[in-house]
Amino acid sequence: MYEFDLLSFLSSILFIVFLPSNRTTARGNWRGSAPATPLHESTERRSLDRLPDYMKTTLRDGPLSMARSCPSNQFMDNLDSSSWPRRSADCLDSFSDEIDLPVGLSFNSMDFGDSFQHSSASMDSPRSSLSPIASQNRELENEMRKLKLELKQTMEMYSTACKEAITAKQKAMELQQWKLEESKKFEELRHAEEAALAIAEMEKAKCKAAIEAAEAAQRIAELESQKRKNAEIKARREAVEKKKALEELANNDIRYRKYTIDEIEAASNNFAAENKIGEGGYGPVYKGYLDHTPVAIKILKPDAVQGRKQFQQEVEVLSCIRHPNMVLLLGACPEYGCLVYEFMDNGSLDDRLFQRRNTPPIPWNVRFKIAAEIATALLFLHQTKPEPLVHRDLKPANILLDRNYVSKISDVGLARLVPPSVADNVTQYHMTSAAGTFCYIDPEYQQTGMLGVKSDIYSLGVMLLQLITAKPPMGLTHHVERAIDKGTFAQLLDPAITDWPMDETLDFAKLALQCAELRRKDRPDLGGVVLPELNRLRNIGNECKTSHHHSRTRSNFPPRPHSYNNPQTRARLLMQKEKVASNSGVAARSKSAGDGDVQAG
Repeated sequence: MYEFDLLSFLSSILFIVFLPSNRTTARGNWRGSAPATPLHESTERRSLDRLPDYMKTTLRDGPLSMARSCPSNQFMDNLDSSSWPRRSADCLDSFSDEIDLPVGLSFNSMDFGDSFQHSSASMDSPRSSLSPIASQNRELENEMRKLKLELKQTMEMYSTACKEAITAKQKAMELQQWKLEESKKFEELRHAEEAALAIAEMEKAKCKAAIEAAEAAQRIAELESQKRKNAEIKARREAVEKKKALEELANNDIRYRKYTIDEIEAASNNFAAENKIGEGGYGPVYKGYLDHTPVAIKILKPDAVQGRKQFQQEVEVLSCIRHPNMVLLLGACPEYGCLVYEFMDNGSLDDRLFQRRNTPPIPWNVRFKIAAEIATALLFLHQTKPEPLVHRDLKPANILLDRNYVSKISDVGLARLVPPSVADNVTQYHMTSAAGTFCYIDPEYQQTGMLGVKSDIYSLGVMLLQLITAKPPMGLTHHVERAIDKGTFAQLLDPAITDWPMDETLDFAKLALQCAELRRKDRPDLGGVVLPELNRLRNIGNECKTSHHHSRTRSNFPPRPHSYNNPQTRARLLMQKEKVASNSGVAARSKSAGDGDVQAG
């Protein structure tokens, strides 16, 4: 709508511009030839009728008032009216989008200079006198020139406003895009801030946990320091008590019988070769008789450097302790380093396992019993007061068997008293050099010199494996482990025994492997784990032995006849049972006596 008003306004301006030239021409013709005719007036009137209403009014009022009032005043009123901003705002987008106004739009092309120059030329033509119409035309031309300038300025302002509107629109779009980008950046920053806050909370929690851990570590360190101080105080107190006990022991006489060298020589028939029953690391062992009792006499080698010390150690240990599974010290000859023990008819466990001197093999149930007895004696040594006693040289050669296969530990010359805390695995007793027999020494003790009660557990484990395999100790633990993994454990057992109970023997072997672990902390406790399991296996062996004995006894009876219900037959069978039982008892006693004579001899 606004565009049509503008076009009508421009058409009116064009009409006004071209109107004076027509009139000048008419005047020229009128001045040159004839006056104006009614035809001319009717033509002018028809031209005025075609003008808009507001121009008709001004033309009727006069040319000057029309030039002054019509175009400029109404145009400026239109510009200044309240409808102009609304139309501008309403049609700004439609003007830029629908009409597609070029950016370089200019109204300089609307130049009416030619018309005005033509009119000026017409008016400036030589004439004799200026009429009132000519003066009005000049005034009109001046007014039109002003209107042209105003129109040109208005169109330039309009063009500038359009350009500014387009620029503003572009800026608004850019601002909108920038706003979207800033909003996105704000969201990203908000998420980053939330993530940073979460990380900060996590770091704060970690810091708090670290502080709590540090405080806990400090408390633990303080407790450990206090425990260490208490242990040091206890160790000093125990050292004082130990020193006092040793002084009292040194002042008292050692409880053993002292034999003279003459008595020792007479008992061993001057150390005859036929009476020699063994050879130890520190001297030979002879069989003899003292007070009509068979004894074993251990003689110290004259060139044994450590022999005197071990002699004193063994005398002190064995004279102060008594246990059914510890060899009994009967006396000694301190001047010549002779020790007198009770005689063990079946010799050492090592000789019997490897069947030296054609000795029969040991039954499996007796082997289980021997293992339990050794563990019992070892636990007794570890629980001695005031301090535990570690044997350090536990092996089958130092296990002696009496005539009833009761095992006893001997050769405690290498035994060492260690602090009581060793028994609780709190600390270890450091030795300058490891002592014992190769393949039986605790590897950890051999490497570090740290002695503890579990050093004997390793030796016990190796010896338990030898009890069921009758094989040398070198690499025995590795062979048994591989046999168990491959399922060939039965092939590794002692072939001299054919009735091994596989389940119980496998449990026995696994327990022995646990005892022979390389690391001391991986070995089981002797009193809480090892000994109860060995006692269980020994009880199983005793039950099997009892049932086997009953089955053998029942096999001696004749089968029950079908006429057993006959009283006469029943009485006769009962008499036969009693006779067979009496005969078997006599034979068993005579066999036992014969075996005792052979073993004693």
